[in-house]
Amino acid sequence: MKKLLLVDDDNSMRNLLRMRLSDTYEIVDTQDPEQALGIALESKPDAILLDLMMPKFSGFDLCQSFRALTHTSYVPIFVISGQAGNKCKEFCAALGAAGYFEKPIDFKLLKERLAAELNTERPERRSETRVRMKLSLRLKGIDADGNAFEDLGETEDVSASGFLCTCTRKLAVGSVIEIFLLGSKPRLAGKARVVRKDVSPGPWQRYGFHFDVKPAEWLMQA
Repeated sequence: MKKLLLVDDDNSMRNLLRMRLSDTYEIVDTQDPEQALGIALESKPDAILLDLMMPKFSGFDLCQSFRALTHTSYVPIFVISGQAGNKCKEFCAALGAAGYFEKPIDFKLLKERLAAELNTERPERRSETRVRMKLSLRLKGIDADGNAFEDLGETEDVSASGFLCTCTRKLAVGSVIEIFLLGSKPRLAGKARVVRKDVSPGPWQRYGFHFDVKPAEWLMQA
């Protein structure tokens, strides 16, 4: 059974989430956002349901902290909030949230999104040490519409065999892209396969890449 971590200071909301989801998932919950990181590292949840408005430590800060840690950086986060509006949704998506649900929650849709996310293979999840690092890249290949493209991207974190990157082009999972490191003279780092993509309502798309062959030109080596 997959495991969910619920982080919400509202006892009634946590109880409702537990009641509606415990038939499908193992539930771990906390009302204290300051303890949530430690609980996540100990319990190793498959997904996190996170309230935005909490005392001392906001959901925005917590979402960013989950993304910064190697062992939680690929755990999908679903924001549960009473706040409506596209700006809030877009900001959460930019922080790496996999979904945004306004209260009252559409539990049918939430279950569908959880099932779809947790049934997606994540080859690079927790497989090796990743470092938060911004690298400017040039990506060259075929996009999701079958068109040849060149686009600039920027990494959020890197490892010896892959990286997490944002760019404006829509790419298909499984596609192979040429990766160039930018500098005084761009140099080919290698070819990387798209192994994960995050749905984003904005122009920036977020992808996980894994090199088919570990490149000698890459900054991190095993």
